[in-house]
Amino acid sequence: MTSLRNFLASAAMASAMIWSSGQAIASDLKANSVVLVHGAFADGSSWSKVTPFLEAAGLEVIAVQNPLESLAGDVAFTNRAIDRAEGPVVLVGHSWGGMVITEAGGHDKVQSLVYVAAYAPNEGQSLGEAAELEKFPAPGIGALQKDEHGYFFLSKEATAKYFAQDLPKDQTDFIAASQGLLNSSALGEPVSTTAWKEKPSFYAIAGEDHMTPTGLQREFAKKIGAVSKEIASSHSIMVSQPEFVANLIIEAAK
Repeated sequence: MTSLRNFLASAAMASAMIWSSGQAIASDLKANSVVLVHGAFADGSSWSKVTPFLEAAGLEVIAVQNPLESLAGDVAFTNRAIDRAEGPVVLVGHSWGGMVITEAGGHDKVQSLVYVAAYAPNEGQSLGEAAELEKFPAPGIGALQKDEHGYFFLSKEATAKYFAQDLPKDQTDFIAASQGLLNSSALGEPVSTTAWKEKPSFYAIAGEDHMTPTGLQREFAKKIGAVSKEIASSHSIMVSQPEFVANLIIEAAK
């Protein structure tokens, strides 16, 4: 009986410590919500491993399900998510999502921006221009296929080799199966504003990225004056290193 009492007392103490830790984190935050914007060849489920860490820190989380038809359309979807979020908001974008948050980040509710292996274009730049493929060749971009309707996608094999090479087969198979196809015409659409010039920015650099080359990510982070952190990871950094990504988002919420 004594052992049982001791066990229950220890469990209660551990629960209290976890609760207190969560309360301490929440009290440090200036933001109330996080809006997560997925990239091309992904969908909102790509944030499923990051979300629990953010919610445990006391943040509301909204993962946008963008149609990937156009930059303007994705910005409109993201703005609607920001509208319904409790502000202030940390706006997070992965890959193509960096184009979206660069434009949508001008929303009054947005406190800070987090780029996750993402494009950070200049005003007037399209993704095609921001990619600088001659300077930073990207094997994964070369592996893209286009369907008869003009939408880009990655094969199951290319997903495993270039998009998520540090994940097990069951996860890469799911990523390939659930991917969002990007309308090729979106690649030529320029951003009209650059929120990173006005808002504090953070950058999670994927150190082994074959889609958005690591060298290009480092240049983006430097250009926008971001607080940046790097970790050995594929392009699917939010899946393979969710706690690393979540911790940077939480930092941006403070």
